[in-house]
Amino acid sequence: MITLHDNGVFLTDGVPRAEAPTSQAEGRRQTMAWNILQGHSISGDPEHLKIRFDAMLSHDITYVGIIQQARASGMKEFPIPYALTNCHNSLCAVGGTINEDDHVFGLSAARKYGGIYVPANQSVIHSYGREQMAKGGAMILGSDSHTRYGALGTMAVGEGGPELCKQLLKNTWDIPYPKVVLVYLTGTPRRGVGPHDVAIALVKATFASGFVNNCVLEFAGPGIAGLPIDYRNGIDVMTTETTCLSSIWETDSVTEGFYKAHQRPQDYKELHPGQHAWYDKYIEIDLSQIEPMIALPFHPSNAWTIHEFLENAQDILAQVEADAQARYPKAKINLTDKIHDGGVWADQGVIAGCAGGLFDNIGEAADILKGGSCGNGYFTLDVYPTSVPVSLELTKTGATAALLESGAVIKPSFCGPCFGAGDVPANNGLSLRHTTRNFPNREGSKPAEGQFAGVCLMDARSIAATALNGGKITAATDIDYEPVRHEYHFDKGVYDRRLYYGFGKADPSVELIMGPNITDWPKMQPLAENLLVELAAVLHDPVTTTDELIPSGETSSYRSNPLRLAEFTLSRREPAYVGRAKAAAELEAQRLAGKAPETLKSVLSQVGDADTLMDTTQFGSCVFANKPGDGSAREQAASCQKVLGGFANICYEFATKRYRSNCINWGILPFTVDKEVSFTYMPGDCVFVPGIRKAIADGVEDIPAKVIRAGGGVEDLLLHIKGLTEDEKEIILDGCLMNYYANRS
Repeated sequence: MITLHDNGVFLTDGVPRAEAPTSQAEGRRQTMAWNILQGHSISGDPEHLKIRFDAMLSHDITYVGIIQQARASGMKEFPIPYALTNCHNSLCAVGGTINEDDHVFGLSAARKYGGIYVPANQSVIHSYGREQMAKGGAMILGSDSHTRYGALGTMAVGEGGPELCKQLLKNTWDIPYPKVVLVYLTGTPRRGVGPHDVAIALVKATFASGFVNNCVLEFAGPGIAGLPIDYRNGIDVMTTETTCLSSIWETDSVTEGFYKAHQRPQDYKELHPGQHAWYDKYIEIDLSQIEPMIALPFHPSNAWTIHEFLENAQDILAQVEADAQARYPKAKINLTDKIHDGGVWADQGVIAGCAGGLFDNIGEAADILKGGSCGNGYFTLDVYPTSVPVSLELTKTGATAALLESGAVIKPSFCGPCFGAGDVPANNGLSLRHTTRNFPNREGSKPAEGQFAGVCLMDARSIAATALNGGKITAATDIDYEPVRHEYHFDKGVYDRRLYYGFGKADPSVELIMGPNITDWPKMQPLAENLLVELAAVLHDPVTTTDELIPSGETSSYRSNPLRLAEFTLSRREPAYVGRAKAAAELEAQRLAGKAPETLKSVLSQVGDADTLMDTTQFGSCVFANKPGDGSAREQAASCQKVLGGFANICYEFATKRYRSNCINWGILPFTVDKEVSFTYMPGDCVFVPGIRKAIADGVEDIPAKVIRAGGGVEDLLLHIKGLTEDEKEIILDGCLMNYYANRS
């Protein structure tokens, strides 16, 4: 089905080979990724890229903070096309007016700075990116981790807001040249096997080992030709869950047809690897062998074929129960109760977002359900087309009518079910979703408070087959149906009548409309000579997601208010964190005011002269996690720590480049420790890092530190900070990206 090869390979005349009549160095330059990345880098050094993107996108839980940072740093107008979509805080019913206040701010910013404004429920961010912004050979940056348009010939990257702020200020995205991994597709998927099945199988094969971490995936091979464009897009958007950096696909007449259908034929570009392209690793996927898949809580990689799951449901669900109970002792979890009457029964199906709500997915779900019924039991089916043009075309083909007649509910374009802001199941509910993630809380429950629900990821086809059986989990390959292919017709008029197109038309006279929840960032201090941090959270989970660092769902309403949002930091994983961080921040405020708190003096006296160190040592909080930062690109996972006085993360490794970048851009030191170190320290213990400012300035990567135990005793600890660029050093020294720009304005 999927084979991983941890060795380099040439793609010679379209066939993987161990050798070729050229060097690896020359072959490297024949990949699609090389040509696109080097074509967008202004560094002049092919090994150290400084990328300028062609366009950007943000949604309504990120664009306010990005624009606030950029304008505080001196931005006068958007220098490249920048689309502001409103697909995450579309439910304007939580927290008073504040969601709609963000939307009004967004439109005023688009008018003032020359942006593109996509009103609520018109399109989810990545649908708009595909429909209107992707171009062959282009690069797009988005403040959402699923920014992926590789199947359209566009290299796209999801990053935290500060990286978009850099682009708005005409600076660059700086990375070492990444490894490029060939994904070689052969065969043709069977009826009933959809893009989510391929994607989940790929994530299962690659995630745990980090096989493609921070690499570019380059899709090639004869299997591509048999895939419709929606199928390709559906696989591509899920590459984020492998933790790769970006993706790019070969393009062909099918890709060209997408651009023609969207009235942009000039934006198509034929892309193929060169005759002897060389890759650092490669993955073989035989599409004909892919089975319908199900990903169990709490990660897309916790995956099984649906048939394997059904045969072993008792053991698999018992393991999920045990995992959930260990994480959330207050919750009463009974997923094995779903096994009865000869099957495993779900309570809900959802087809939504940038992965699920595509025209072909929904159309084939309608083919399966046509003339059938979802039943009148506990099971419900909700369907969210990804944009108004898609919804309009589904109406014209009759798919919408077929779904409504079956008992499904059609809802507007909205990303909520992907992150816990829509379709929250009942307690102990099991939800099947063709969305991107099934992390804890992504369905909206609050297990730390005793509520619990679980999400399983499945393809729209198998969700529809399950609905046809009243909620009994069923693989789409196990039912008899005939999919009907409909040619897609894109009606741009619905956008032209509703969207604001302001690129190139900045109007400085426009006043930003600032609701009461939209606040400026608090002042942040530069890095001091020495650093003392108290461990406010110590997390030994294998991976800590950004959803755990700053929960999604109802907290989204406060993402324009740094101080209020920070109150939710780690609230669903380590509720004591906020109180501990605030207490540390209060001691630092006293120190800055010249009051020399006795608590600090007592700690500092264990590593030197307390009176001398008091004047030169910054004090704050720190988070330790084994592997933090998997998941969303949202910068708030880092900025909320900084707002609460956080100055460092310590870990064995960072799960993603984007989270590490977020930490750096907010002045949080990204420390790592050797994997051999047994990190047995506890909340309340402190880490003292002498001479940290000089070490960062000098590029020292191995930094001796002292751990001061709360119960007494001092121990040595070697910290590392690897590979900081010159700009990243300056950002950390200045205290954050905004300070960096303010100091140079």
